[in-house]
Amino acid sequence: MAEKILPHIATLTLNPTVDVSYVIPTLIADQKVHATQSRFDPGGNGVNVARGLRALSVHAHACVITAGEIGALLKRLLGRHVDELCPVEVDGETRINCTLLQEQPRSQFEVDGIGPRVSAEALEQISEAFLGLSEGGIGVLTGSIPPGVPHDIYAQLAHRLRERHGRAVVDAQSSLLKAALAARPFLIKPNRYELEQLCGRKLPSIEDVAREAQALQRGGVEHVCVSLGGEGALLADATGTYYARAPKVKVVSTVGAGDSMVAGLVCTLAQGEEAAQVLRLAVACGSATADRPGTEIFTRPQALALVDRIQVDRLA
Repeated sequence: MAEKILPHIATLTLNPTVDVSYVIPTLIADQKVHATQSRFDPGGNGVNVARGLRALSVHAHACVITAGEIGALLKRLLGRHVDELCPVEVDGETRINCTLLQEQPRSQFEVDGIGPRVSAEALEQISEAFLGLSEGGIGVLTGSIPPGVPHDIYAQLAHRLRERHGRAVVDAQSSLLKAALAARPFLIKPNRYELEQLCGRKLPSIEDVAREAQALQRGGVEHVCVSLGGEGALLADATGTYYARAPKVKVVSTVGAGDSMVAGLVCTLAQGEEAAQVLRLAVACGSATADRPGTEIFTRPQALALVDRIQVDRLA
């Protein structure tokens, strides 16, 4: 059987990071604590999606803003984790994000750094690179934005990508996502809280989530996937609305789980899979990453081992 040819895929990370994670016994105020484990990973939502796509053997370009010595470290780390790197350099320093994984009592602390200011010239340079690499294919717009970038940047890029016969995937916080809806992206992946912010009300039940996802889909977004943490995820598209329960795994760290879901979604949608299989792999990738320590993401065998354990129900 001939190997399926996939569309061009690119991810955009305007505010990447070097992720530092420490495992510590107990965090005590005003006391020095010694880590028992530590690791450095390239980070940022788009970077994590590109890492996930590589884990799934799907080729993708990672477009990133880098700055200073930390940016140089980020590029070295990315060389081991993504297929194709497209960096644009700006003044300042790439941010560092720190995750503390406390063993007793078990808890997780996250501190996010501040990214460098991005000039209009640098923004247009990386935008053109991203659009060129995803033209006629899939472009993933995800994560926070650094100082100097307009809040409707994802809306602008989704619209420009549509003009180039590409499909935009948007996974971002509520204000960025809300602005992007006007461009009718191919896929959005809010979590429950972000969907509540979009619709302006609490969504306590799966049925409530389904109704709002269906409304967004009818409004012009082709695929609406809502991540629900330990409850799983929901997907609304033109064929119906589907709900997948998350498999039971030991949750070690939730960092990157949502990005891993996006990687699973993009992988299966690029391959033309049906909705149930799209949702099944997305939930498997997210759950597998939650079972990994610190800022590690899933491996392909780990995710595929979970796929058959995931039940998908059609809600409408």
